[in-house]
Amino acid sequence: MNYRKLGNTGLTVSEIGLGCEGFAENDYNMTYAMLDEAEKVGINYFDVYASDPQMRAAIGKALIGRREKFYIQSHICSIWKNGQYLRTRNLDEVKTGFEDSLRLFQTDYIDIGMIHYCDAMSDWQKIIDEGILNYAKELKAQGKIRHIGLSSHNPIVAAEAVKTGDIEVLMFSINPVYDLQPPSENVEDLWADETYTNTYENMDPDRQKLYELCQRMGVGITVMKAFAGGDLLNAELSPAGVALTAQQCIHYCLTRPAVSCVLAGAHSLEQLTDSLKYETATDEEKDYATAFASFPKISWNGHCMYCSHCAPCPVEISVADVTKFLNLAIAQGDVPETVREHYKALKHHAGECIKCGVCETRCPFGVEIRKNMDKAKDIFGY
Repeated sequence: MNYRKLGNTGLTVSEIGLGCEGFAENDYNMTYAMLDEAEKVGINYFDVYASDPQMRAAIGKALIGRREKFYIQSHICSIWKNGQYLRTRNLDEVKTGFEDSLRLFQTDYIDIGMIHYCDAMSDWQKIIDEGILNYAKELKAQGKIRHIGLSSHNPIVAAEAVKTGDIEVLMFSINPVYDLQPPSENVEDLWADETYTNTYENMDPDRQKLYELCQRMGVGITVMKAFAGGDLLNAELSPAGVALTAQQCIHYCLTRPAVSCVLAGAHSLEQLTDSLKYETATDEEKDYATAFASFPKISWNGHCMYCSHCAPCPVEISVADVTKFLNLAIAQGDVPETVREHYKALKHHAGECIKCGVCETRCPFGVEIRKNMDKAKDIFGY
């Protein structure tokens, strides 16, 4: 298992984590099987958005004797009421729900306290006005949560929350078809059939800006819906019209700026094993660029996808990394110190480009790489 820094939290997390979708399978016994397998393969991060008390109790029992081996991302504002899950902004309900989660998990702290499911700007304002954000800060001050997070599907709302400086971890829906979609306050727009009757050119700019903002501010992104609920793995269901593999979907997510962990949803150990194949997959098996270039009605022409098809460079420039840092600097309007230091740490820099153009002949998306190298040299100075 490979591990990544989770933004500026100081936590080092497995690049593949667990979603909780399958925990309720087999009368909640899958919880034990999933966590046993996670410990075995080195997964140390899992998400619990669900408020089902039986699931939470099963997790608590499964963690006995190994709580410190896992980072728990659990959701504030996700409660159980009248026998069903609800999202609430009622502070009293939020407090009761959180304390109940601690009791059922049999722990006195949560690693990431994730403010649950905010897709509207009015809802973000309510989180502030109703005292929920302040409550999360109080929990952090008390040590009951270690870091504050937010889950969202709307890049504009998520960016507004990140800009406050209070959000340390963002849970966001990322995959190569959702990344085409403009911001919406209705999450179902992301997978509605009618949404994909259009022809798309490149990633939605608000999503790109969000990822770059998180990178600049040291906010770690944990990815949900990497497989679009499984649709991307099935050619008949995929909005792209082409089936991708789990390895391609995971690699796409992990090459986005600021992404630390992909939460792989699995309803069986077999599905989890399929995601875990990523850790031993070859570069060819991870490669998503060739598949993307064949998507009907979707084009990423001229947009660097950080796929590294341009490699190898004769002078060993990591074109994808240089371009990523270039885009971060352009988005900021200047060069943040963290970006400058990361660029400096590269073994080779844009100024070493010999303009041979070989990289451009390999790029599936027609990116003008030599021009990007010139821009990077101008911005970074070498």
